[in-house]
Amino acid sequence: MIHGCLAIYYRELMIMKRRLPKMIATMSVSPLLYLIAFGYAMGENVNVDGCSYLEFLLPGLIAMSSMTQAFSIASEINIARFYWHIFEEFQAAPISNISYVAGEVLAGMTRAFISIFIILILGYFFGVVLSCNFFFWLAIILNSFIFASLAVGMAMLVKSHADQSMFSSFVITPMAFLGGTLFPIDNLPIWAQKILFLLPLTHASKAIRAASLGNRPDYSSYIILFLTGALFISIAFLCVNKARD
Repeated sequence: MIHGCLAIYYRELMIMKRRLPKMIATMSVSPLLYLIAFGYAMGENVNVDGCSYLEFLLPGLIAMSSMTQAFSIASEINIARFYWHIFEEFQAAPISNISYVAGEVLAGMTRAFISIFIILILGYFFGVVLSCNFFFWLAIILNSFIFASLAVGMAMLVKSHADQSMFSSFVITPMAFLGGTLFPIDNLPIWAQKILFLLPLTHASKAIRAASLGNRPDYSSYIILFLTGALFISIAFLCVNKARD
C-alpha cells in the first residue's frame, strides 16, 4: 500500500515540479489582489473582532487558499483520466484503491501547503505575522485533507471538465466567499449563520484565525473537521472503487 501511495504521490510531485514557477505565480495573484484591494486599503481603518482587517483577512485567505488549491487536484485527475488515460493504467497496475486515493490526497494537500507558504510570505511584506503554532497547522491539515478528499471523489464522478467547473461554481466558489474568510458571519442573520455552520470551511476559517491570532481555539471546530475529513475520504474511496469496477 505504502509503495503504491508513494508512486502516485511521486508522479504528482514530478508534475508540480515542472509547473512550479507557473504555480507560484498563479497562487500569488489572487491573495495579492485581496491583500491590496481589501486588506491594505481598508486594514488601517477597519477593526474586526479587536484586530485590524488585514489581520482578520490573512487567516481567511489561508483557509480559502488551502481549500481551493487542495480541491484543484481534481483538475489534474480529470486531465489524467480524459486525455492521458493514466487512470486506465492505474486500473491495470497492482495499485490498491486506497493507495491511489491516499497518493492523490497527499498531492492535493501539498498544493495547499505551497499556497499557504506563499500567503504567509505576502503577509509578512504587508506587515502581518501570524502565530504558526500547532493548532494553526492542525486546522490547515484537516481543511486541506477534507477538500483534497472531496476532489478525488468528485473527479471520479464527473464526466467532463464542464461538470467539474459547474461543481466549483455552485459549491467551492460560494463557500470561499461565505465561509467566514472575508467577513465575520456573526453579522449575518441567524438562519444564514445556521446554514454556514454546516460548511467545513466555516470551521476551518474560525480555527485558523483563532490559532493564528494567539487566541484559544474552539475544539469543536477541530472535531467537526476531523469527522468531515473521515466522511469525505470514505466517499473518495467508494467513488474510486466504483470507477475501477
